[in-house]
Amino acid sequence: MVDVYKGLNLLESLKDSMESNKWSEVKEAVEDLLISRINLAIAGDRGEEKTSFINSLHGLCPGEEGAAPSSSAVDSEDVTCYVNPKHTDYRLWDLPPVPDSSPFNCDHYMDRVKFLRYNAVFMAFTQTTPPPSVVDLFLRTRTLQQQTLYLTLLVSGNDEDRYLEAKRRASMEMLASRGVTHPKVYLVRPSALETLDFPTLLEDMTKDLPEIRSYALLMALPTLTAALVSQKKEAFKALVWAAASLSGGMSAIPVPFVASMVDTSVAVRILSKAQLSLCLDDASVERLARQRGVEPATLKGLRTCTLSVEVTKGEVKSRLAAAERDSSTLSSKLMQMAVPTHARSAGRSFSAMLHALNSAIDDMAADAEKILASAFS
Repeated sequence: MVDVYKGLNLLESLKDSMESNKWSEVKEAVEDLLISRINLAIAGDRGEEKTSFINSLHGLCPGEEGAAPSSSAVDSEDVTCYVNPKHTDYRLWDLPPVPDSSPFNCDHYMDRVKFLRYNAVFMAFTQTTPPPSVVDLFLRTRTLQQQTLYLTLLVSGNDEDRYLEAKRRASMEMLASRGVTHPKVYLVRPSALETLDFPTLLEDMTKDLPEIRSYALLMALPTLTAALVSQKKEAFKALVWAAASLSGGMSAIPVPFVASMVDTSVAVRILSKAQLSLCLDDASVERLARQRGVEPATLKGLRTCTLSVEVTKGEVKSRLAAAERDSSTLSSKLMQMAVPTHARSAGRSFSAMLHALNSAIDDMAADAEKILASAFS
């Protein structure tokens, strides 16, 4: 499918595909959202803060499967890929340090690490100001129209907040003196991504990335804040809309609407992904409990939605069947707005899946919010 670029609404684009009877494009978009394919790179010197940043972006603790090891275990010149075991197409690439030699050959470094193939790059540094070679690389990539680059000052848990703004100002002054227009530096504490500038950085990334990649990023990140849970919920509802529209458009298959194996299979995949994305699975809840010094049973007990605990085919089929029985109560105006013209005859299938899955996503997101609130209280 042709990628959906910044500024083009995903759902409107898919609706156009449906109106043109291009169901293969809709199916590809649903698959792309389910896979959450995204590649992020972290450039900069290797050290404890960079390792912590990688693991926090994956929501992993040191020593867990997929976690980055200590920097001493990684060859300084290697490009190393870390795959999230829950979201195998969410990959973080640890790029080797940018050489501090003068003159610095930006193009040679970019070719060696395949710099332009990543969806976004964090240009990380831990000193008060970024090294000159990092600034040169930033300026060079800007000339190539690469906009998803983020200068990220990684600070440790020992850095006092009162000194951080002074560090930011020093960095921005240095960048301006080197010719960077409208410089922006994000302060990030890897051990606590929910603090400082990471929420703002995430907001900027979701605006800069193509829309499908923005959804992929939101779905793959660990739940850090209630605001992120809300964003995840909206991303999943976009996926639900696309899947329900596909269900309605393909409902010429001579089997009962939502009882079909196709609908049930897709619904199970969506809700299974939502459970993992919202960090409601046992492993994620237990990890959060360890990090916050809370009893795991306390957080697990907050999962009141059955699907938050386990997504089973039987539970999904039951919800779909119940939604089909109640679909006649849904607004016909909603149907006219949401479903492509030639698919409206299949509105019952569309409305049943939309209602069942949106209701489930709401319930699961509510559980995620309760768990976060309890863990951080």
